Amino acid sequence: MAGTPEGPFRYHLELTPPQLKIVHTALRSLLDDFGHDEPEVLALIHEVLAKLPDEHAIRAIQLNAESSPVLELAEEPGEDDEPSPSAA
Repeated sequence: MAGTPEGPFRYHLELTPPQLKIVHTALRSLLDDFGHDEPEVLALIHEVLAKLPDEHAIRAIQLNAESSPVLELAEEPGEDDEPSPSAA
């Protein structure tokens, strides 16, 4: 059956360590928000968390500007900025 764990669809994500930490944190938060009346959702969240590195590895990841490509992109000069001396 398509879409089931045995089905043909698989997704591959390439995440930076900070992105991985955010995904892990979001899943843990989602897990805390669901009650016992939604066992299918809880089971899926646990399945995804089991595929991620362990808690110690996640805690070791630092969230800072040097390791986050999103923050680095935000620091690039825009069209309105003065050109750098090397570009002249």
